[in-house]
Amino acid sequence: MNFAHHLRSFTSSGSAPKGRAVHAMLITSGVSPDVYTYNHLITMYCKTNRINDARLVFDKMPQRNLISWTTLISSYSHTGMSIQALDCFRSMVIDNFAPNHYTYVSALSACANLGVSITGKEIHAKIIRCEQKLNSFVENSLVNFYGKCGMLTNALSVFNEILDPNEVSWTSLVSCACQCGENLTGLNIFSKSHKAAVKINEYSCATVLGACAAIEKMDLGMQVHSYTIKYGTRMDQFVITGLVNLYAKCGQLDMAIQAFHEVNNPHLTAWTALIGGCVQQGKGQEATNLFLKLHTSNHKPNERTFATILGAFIDTNEIKIGTQLHSLIIKLGYISFTFVGNSLIDFYSKSTLIQESLKIFQEMNHHDVVTWNALISGHMNLNCHEEAVRLLRDMLFKGFELNLYSYSSILNICGDLPAVEWGKQTHGCIVKLKFDSNVVVGSALIDMYAKCGRLSNARDGNFEGECVSEVLNGLTEQLFDEGYVPGGMQLLDMI
Repeated sequence: MNFAHHLRSFTSSGSAPKGRAVHAMLITSGVSPDVYTYNHLITMYCKTNRINDARLVFDKMPQRNLISWTTLISSYSHTGMSIQALDCFRSMVIDNFAPNHYTYVSALSACANLGVSITGKEIHAKIIRCEQKLNSFVENSLVNFYGKCGMLTNALSVFNEILDPNEVSWTSLVSCACQCGENLTGLNIFSKSHKAAVKINEYSCATVLGACAAIEKMDLGMQVHSYTIKYGTRMDQFVITGLVNLYAKCGQLDMAIQAFHEVNNPHLTAWTALIGGCVQQGKGQEATNLFLKLHTSNHKPNERTFATILGAFIDTNEIKIGTQLHSLIIKLGYISFTFVGNSLIDFYSKSTLIQESLKIFQEMNHHDVVTWNALISGHMNLNCHEEAVRLLRDMLFKGFELNLYSYSSILNICGDLPAVEWGKQTHGCIVKLKFDSNVVVGSALIDMYAKCGRLSNARDGNFEGECVSEVLNGLTEQLFDEGYVPGGMQLLDMI
């Protein structure tokens, strides 16, 4: 019986039971399989989504070849088992097998998924040492790897070495730039690809629309929309979502709704983007109605939908609806997501329910800079400056770097005290960090100097910022020495 032939046919048909039956016959026949037959067994199990069985076969092989290793590594990488893929790749190299192009692509994909830049760079170095000419698949995988690891310069370097970049090469580089937050660079690369007569595909289209939405360049986004129609690009869910997101973020809700209805069954991300657009435009009722329609549709809200819809009830009196959403979030198990917790803290803080914000903060498994800023902002809204300063100090102590919103809070405290000298020191820190060009920080600076009666100081341009911890220590001492009582209430009455 030709076992390899039968295994190959069941691999093509995706029939795991029949393939397992052939495997059982092979075992009972007493025939000792060769490497060729073993490889077909591994392939059959991998293609029928039984990768653990494939690994059992692999481990029992008395002898392996390059195909055995590559099939297993590729399957691990393809199914998202990136750690296992890299472990297998290392074992292969230790056993003195030379990887081929397919092995490199799978290993780089695993590195990209895990964001392990050091391992990916080591693989790149090995490729350069061992290969005279890179395969286009490997080149594109390198661009993709560096992009996902936020290393745009390296991605550009690899791309510039490609003699004849194809559609995948250009799309990977555009995506890389946008993933690194360099949206204008991504748009420029996309423009160059268009001039090079590279066909626009749905993936590059969705990526570019996301970049246009991020920098609110609706005119460019509309041009991309025109390209998709002109060149017959497939209007898949990602493209539709990109259009909804673009028009919603640019305040064109009618156009966002029109794009939303261009498909019969919009993807959940399109629903979330449209809800977010309504929230951003202050149309809380419309956002709520959309959320209710979504909740009764065949789609169910996910963690990002909840984080978005909570924004509709910030700065409103709809506390009851917000608390109902909180209960639903707990019921569906989304409370463990950090950004959902951040949205809840922001909602309760701006609803003056600081006790609820503190409770959520304490129950969260992980905090990020947004978590801290939301809680600090909540205390600032209630004029609890002592507690806000304490939180800022705790945030620094725990190793978090203050961002522009953190510095805006410090400036607001300096303005309320008033404490112009500490405000000037903070201004110096802001200039060093190059935050001074930001609109949020600029507004806080003007407000701080105005409250301190020293608006002329904002124009002298001579600021030397100390370590921000010194500024916070100084503010703490001033609050303590002056017996500052915010809002006419004792701090302990508020928290």
